[in-house]
Amino acid sequence: MPSELAPIALFAYNRPDHLARTLGALGRCPEARNSVITIFCDGPRSTGDEAAVRRVSGIAREWAASGFAREVVIETSPTNKGLAASLISGISSVLETSDSVIILEDDLLVSPNFLTFMNEALRLYRNDSEVISIHGFTVEVDAPLPQSFFLRGADCWGWATWRRGWEQFESNGQTLLNQLDASGLMPEFDFNGTYPYRAMLEDQVKGRIDSWAIRWYATAFLANKLTLYPGRSLVENIGLDGSGTHRGVHSALFNIPGEFDPPLIRIPVAESPLARSAYERAFARDTVRWKPLRSLISRLK
Repeated sequence: MPSELAPIALFAYNRPDHLARTLGALGRCPEARNSVITIFCDGPRSTGDEAAVRRVSGIAREWAASGFAREVVIETSPTNKGLAASLISGISSVLETSDSVIILEDDLLVSPNFLTFMNEALRLYRNDSEVISIHGFTVEVDAPLPQSFFLRGADCWGWATWRRGWEQFESNGQTLLNQLDASGLMPEFDFNGTYPYRAMLEDQVKGRIDSWAIRWYATAFLANKLTLYPGRSLVENIGLDGSGTHRGVHSALFNIPGEFDPPLIRIPVAESPLARSAYERAFARDTVRWKPLRSLISRLK
């Protein structure tokens, strides 16, 4: 029923073409027509951003007028909050009046049944406190994965959570870093040294990156919470083209969005050793593949 569909929060800044593509893909999901979507448009960081930011607001208004969703709310900020502050405050505001929310950014293309998976998963695991979120993006791995699986922690490219999950979010990166150091779980946090999550958290603490996502992952990991993933990625990131702020990830890990075959089958709420091992191999493969190029870039800098 339309009333059971989770509201969608979409975050945009200064990339009108990316936003138009993201909305176009979202509009191909059948559930979009019965969903409430809030588009959070951040304000300009400088005068050089003003034209692009105005165009983003214009794109949002054009799509709102198109009738592709049941309701489109546009929230524009007169000042630049930055990605992390915009997203944290936006999610919190939606969850003031809703039990759950689906979150997208303006550089994510979703498959036509992305919303089917997200809404079914939100309903299926609503009362499982061990499950903190649902994720739509799955890394390209070298082994077949089941229809869905759990990993410890949380993720950030097309995801959903409940009010009960978001209430656990710890915004203080130093607190998280201290807890991780004391836990003795840093190797596991870094997928056995195959992905630099600790370094990302340190960069956030030192102000080098404006990341809410590493704090969300660390929050869920420390609480021993799980996130549900689809066996095939339902999301493609189109923002790693120099237009955004993502760093340290390469498309070698990416899948082109696939299809999800409903209905979603409930599985035991436990981390999948098969999926975790596959992720570690994928991260390690990516590190080996791009290490010479990263070393060259570092020397040039």
